[in-house]
Amino acid sequence: MKFVDEATIRVQAGDGGSGCVSFRREKYVPKGGPDGGDGGDGGSVWLVADEGVNTLADFRVSRTFKAQRGEDGMGKNRTGRSGEDLEVPVPVGTIVHEADTGELIGDLVEHGQRLLVAQGGWHGLGNTRYKSSTNQAPRQFTTGTPGEKRRLALELKLLADVGLLGLPNAGKSTLIRALSNARPRVADYPFTTLHPNLGVVSLGPLQSFVIADIPGLIEGAAEGAGLGIRFLKHLQRTGLLLHVVDVQPLEGDPVTNVRTVVRELEKFSAELAGRERWLVLNKIDTLAPEEREEMQRLIVDELDWQGPVHRVSAESGEGTEVLAQAIMQRLEEKRALEAEQAGKVTGDTEADREPGQADSSEE
Repeated sequence: MKFVDEATIRVQAGDGGSGCVSFRREKYVPKGGPDGGDGGDGGSVWLVADEGVNTLADFRVSRTFKAQRGEDGMGKNRTGRSGEDLEVPVPVGTIVHEADTGELIGDLVEHGQRLLVAQGGWHGLGNTRYKSSTNQAPRQFTTGTPGEKRRLALELKLLADVGLLGLPNAGKSTLIRALSNARPRVADYPFTTLHPNLGVVSLGPLQSFVIADIPGLIEGAAEGAGLGIRFLKHLQRTGLLLHVVDVQPLEGDPVTNVRTVVRELEKFSAELAGRERWLVLNKIDTLAPEEREEMQRLIVDELDWQGPVHRVSAESGEGTEVLAQAIMQRLEEKRALEAEQAGKVTGDTEADREPGQADSSEE
């Protein structure tokens, strides 16, 4: 299926049903009172994050989503049936904006998370509601209110623990194939990756992470060259970046190529450029064993690189298992630290409460 990461749709909630004007008609009861029932509420439209949905491609075909209208009220004080809510499945990682104003409506980041995007109309009142001592035969009623209508801009940002970054033909697609169950297209020409690919790296029970292969950047990407920087937004959710470098590129040299990508990264987002990034020297099988250490030293010294460095051959698999284990260890450290910090925040909140002070949520 073609990867689609943006779409615009229309959602329309159901209108509320109108109230009814009705009077009892019973034998031997010449003056029956009002018995008009209320209408039903209109159905609302919800977006639901579904991990079984991978792209926004379906929204290029189906663009309008309508919930059911509420039924009108009926005689004998019968209330109209409420319209059913409409749930629209979207990929996990979908960001929802108001298309006309750009206002952020919500961000669906967990499977099963629901977001109300169009509120159903409220029911109208039947004439029974208007009966009083001075109004024995009311003919008043109200119509249901209209359901909300909206144009929504959907944008998908992939949810991955690790993102691959690098020039075209650096070997990112081959590396993700070596590490995970993903099977992206691989060829010996630039831009074989035309859309992001996700893969799951499993190292054992309860030890796995998600890795994303992002289309390669070239110099001038920020100005629209090549594939531009359209897909860099997918790296914004990743906790760790792997900068994949061809140690014997067909054009340029490893150091210059690293700097090219870093410049484009900084143009896109200073925050993303400052995120934890590892250097992965790929295609070491093209070097003699005695040349590999020297090549790494030259690259590290020239870049003044301070972070971790791994040497791999994505083609042969050399070094990939060690890389995967190191990534898993680092992610577990980060998760443990985040859990600890979350616990401290909760503890501080409890400590700030005065002795004997009741929790407001229990009042």
